[in-house]
Amino acid sequence: MFTFTNASFRPTEDVTNIGRRENLDEMDWEEGLSGGQLGVVVPGETITSSMDFMRGHGTFADGEDVAATVAGTLQRVNKLLSVKPIRSRYTPQIGDLVVARIVDVQPKRWKVDANGQQDAVLMLSSVNLPGGIQRRKLESDELQMRLFFEEGDLLVAEVQAFFADGAMSLHTRSLRYGKLRNGQLVTVPPILIRRLKSHFCALKCGVDAILGINGYIWVCKHVQESHQAGEEGFNAESVYSNKNDHIDTSTHLAIVRVSNILKIMSQYYIPITDSALNYAYSWVMENGLEAKNILRRNIAETLVEAITGDTIRNYK
Repeated sequence: MFTFTNASFRPTEDVTNIGRRENLDEMDWEEGLSGGQLGVVVPGETITSSMDFMRGHGTFADGEDVAATVAGTLQRVNKLLSVKPIRSRYTPQIGDLVVARIVDVQPKRWKVDANGQQDAVLMLSSVNLPGGIQRRKLESDELQMRLFFEEGDLLVAEVQAFFADGAMSLHTRSLRYGKLRNGQLVTVPPILIRRLKSHFCALKCGVDAILGINGYIWVCKHVQESHQAGEEGFNAESVYSNKNDHIDTSTHLAIVRVSNILKIMSQYYIPITDSALNYAYSWVMENGLEAKNILRRNIAETLVEAITGDTIRNYK
């Protein structure tokens, strides 16, 4: 059996609802399981010695004990114990909203990096044509595929289905989906993204945040609801434009502040929601902090303490 020392990670109470169980005896731990109070485990750590539980993903049998194979959060479904890794690739589900990047243009499809185990696929038949025209895709559309999306373009899409090999099939058949402009991409561990009623978040600071379930977050200039819905005054041709709109200085600074806040929340492993972002931004503005200073360690730890209510310990 391997012996692990100096395990380095950053759990917080918002993620686990409890701290490490180093001082709990076995009886307390098994009672904790019965009560559904699950926490963070590290590789090789004994989870329970009870024979009443079944082993799931991220666990192995260590004699009569059940131990963890990865560092992550312990989850229980009835008598099944599993460990969800702290850092892992995105595991997709149908209906998930994802932010992704085009990596290749192929006949009648685009290959897309959606932070999964393999590249996703966006079929030509699964996108809107310029102007929102609904018709069958023609050979001329296939010849113009790079006018819609080309390598390096970012887009927001929805997981529609899965192919036989497990690859995601995406679609952008909505005016809320499509090419992304006027913003900045921030990458966080997918486990930190909480499932919300809507992942298109209009923050109080005047910018939008698209929280992709896959851990890719797009922070951008605010888009009016009427523009997303295609109402009067909406130029549908701009859906596939590569040119950014004019962004004023205040909006640019707000985008940078939100992006830096997201980086801190990712570094200290804090669950990401629109309410948490609004609170953190308000705290930053109340303390008169410049965007470039938010990432300083002492300020970052004070911000995290304000968000979680916990004192941040130093990890070496």
